[in-house]
Amino acid sequence: MQVRRRRHAQTQDDAPSAQACARGPIATRNVRPSAHSGRGRDSSRCASLARQFPESCVTQLALSIRGLQKTYDNGIVALRGIDLDVAAGDFFALLGPNGAGKSTTIGIITSLVNRSAGSVKVFGHDLGTEREAALSCVGVVPQEINFNQFEKPFDIVSNQAGFYGLPRKLARERAEKYLKQLSLWDKAEVAARTLSGGMKRRLMIARAMVHEPRLLILDEPTAGVDIEIRRSMWQFVQSINAAGTTVILTTHYLEEAESLCRNIAIIDRGVIVENTSMKMLLGKLDRESLILDLADPIDVCPDIGIVQLKRVDATTLEADVPKGTSLNELFDALAKTGIRVRSLRNKANRLEELFLSLVERGPGDAK
Repeated sequence: MQVRRRRHAQTQDDAPSAQACARGPIATRNVRPSAHSGRGRDSSRCASLARQFPESCVTQLALSIRGLQKTYDNGIVALRGIDLDVAAGDFFALLGPNGAGKSTTIGIITSLVNRSAGSVKVFGHDLGTEREAALSCVGVVPQEINFNQFEKPFDIVSNQAGFYGLPRKLARERAEKYLKQLSLWDKAEVAARTLSGGMKRRLMIARAMVHEPRLLILDEPTAGVDIEIRRSMWQFVQSINAAGTTVILTTHYLEEAESLCRNIAIIDRGVIVENTSMKMLLGKLDRESLILDLADPIDVCPDIGIVQLKRVDATTLEADVPKGTSLNELFDALAKTGIRVRSLRNKANRLEELFLSLVERGPGDAK
């Protein structure tokens, strides 16, 4: 596919400032950056920032939050002094009910929201004193579609690179790279408004990745996206995480968090009520639901006494297993009824059970 080249007229007014570079992770402006040209004092400074900071994003913690508080002008207290660490290279879930403080936390990390107190460091860079360095390490995919829908995907992605001072040639190469990886290359030159909802979501991921940030924040990235597109998006995100990119995910699809994330924090009413590994959190369940794939079809669900079974279909059973129950005992009991188990897996609703119990308990009871 040949992508049409477009020339940008360089003017003093449209040359991006260093502040515009820092806005890049937020991706809320539709300014057409001209840093690709390499001319102008501000664009040169921006290019210098982009070259300098990624190499400095090498500390052990991708994100370190201490005593973070936020009270809005109307008196609403959104955050009540949270502490949170995210290790470099982690796939981290930040979960909570609506109004819990997730969006405020992300807004502060990406410099959209001013904090009332506390500190935020991104790869060791303090957001208060090293704002440009901190934000150069961050890419964010917000909940809402916020690009200019009359622009073309190729321009949306390559222009975003201008906020980081990437040279024109590199910006175009990166745009092609990520549009191809996210299966959007054949749509590179159509108006973005003609894309499907799933394509627009993928386009926002491509835009967030164009400067190859060390930390990618995904805020409800698969809301309203069908299962097939969701799966392809997660394959891409898992691949960049495997290559070293730290990922922070917020989602209402708790089965996604359970299957993708290694560590988790749950926030409720401005307080962290749980912060642990996914494995340790799920280990707190008193019982768990198992899906048993059977070697042979059955017509009737057996009654084996030791666990409660439910027939899902002819070759699938769901078992409600109390914690501590021996799986060998379960398999032996099934074998006595003539049922052979081909495979076993956890039902992906365990996190939902814990999530509901934690937020119902309330922050005042958090341990």
